[in-house]
Amino acid sequence: MTGSQAPTGLARRGRRLSDHETQDRMLQAARAMVNRTGLTVSLDHISFEDVIRDADVSRSAAYRHWPHKDLFFSDLVKDLAARATPTIVSDELDLIRRVVAERQDWLDTAELRHRLVTELFRRLSLLDFDTLYGSAGWRTYLALHATFLSIADGDLRDQVQAVLSQSEREHMARIAQAWQLLTTLLGYRLRPGSGVTFETMATLLSATMRGLVLTALSIPDIGTRRMPASPFGAPVSQEWSLPALGLGAVASAFLEPDPATQWDDRRRAGIRRALADLSLPPE
Repeated sequence: MTGSQAPTGLARRGRRLSDHETQDRMLQAARAMVNRTGLTVSLDHISFEDVIRDADVSRSAAYRHWPHKDLFFSDLVKDLAARATPTIVSDELDLIRRVVAERQDWLDTAELRHRLVTELFRRLSLLDFDTLYGSAGWRTYLALHATFLSIADGDLRDQVQAVLSQSEREHMARIAQAWQLLTTLLGYRLRPGSGVTFETMATLLSATMRGLVLTALSIPDIGTRRMPASPFGAPVSQEWSLPALGLGAVASAFLEPDPATQWDDRRRAGIRRALADLSLPPE
């Protein structure tokens, strides 16, 4: 080596880095890259050839429709964005019917009706939490929300954003419709002056639930923890989960008994009939 050569490698740094320093520098540099570009959606573990085999279609048909594999994976990302939201409305309706059937006398007085509403908060919230927490599809949906902005292809990124937006709007509309039906049925209303609509309430309920489920992915006892409580004016203490307390707090902040509702035997019988027929359009 001549004196005019520039130092390279270890000579340039002047000393050998320790393993700890190497690890720290590498992770710091990688963090900076991630913070600049964001985490990305990866489908590297999905083989186009394996998909062809599992779908039981001919290779020629698959390649005729998607001449390049990247085209297929672009369509797959958009399909995942459109389909990943779990369907839980039918299970919720079944639970509402069961709770009301178990507590038919709770329709008789204002105090008991409020107890019925808080019981529905308690049990519906836990059903929703367990459904989302156990759904691999929901985790895919969450990952797409968190990472789609890092998709390198600008056109595909915009398309995925549009699909996610439409999927979210449709899902929120169904949640809002379900709460409006339940609220009207049980003689409640949105609090005057609260400034919210059922769509607003659906957005807040959904955001609260997603935050709890996301936290529970790393802290599982978020979903299993129970505590004796009598929140939201409930007359007796029962075991409440954190999801039930969270969603109940949102719902009770915006709902109140409707003073215009007239309660008599005819209305109570009508509620039972309506619950038997209650449904929402399929997703």
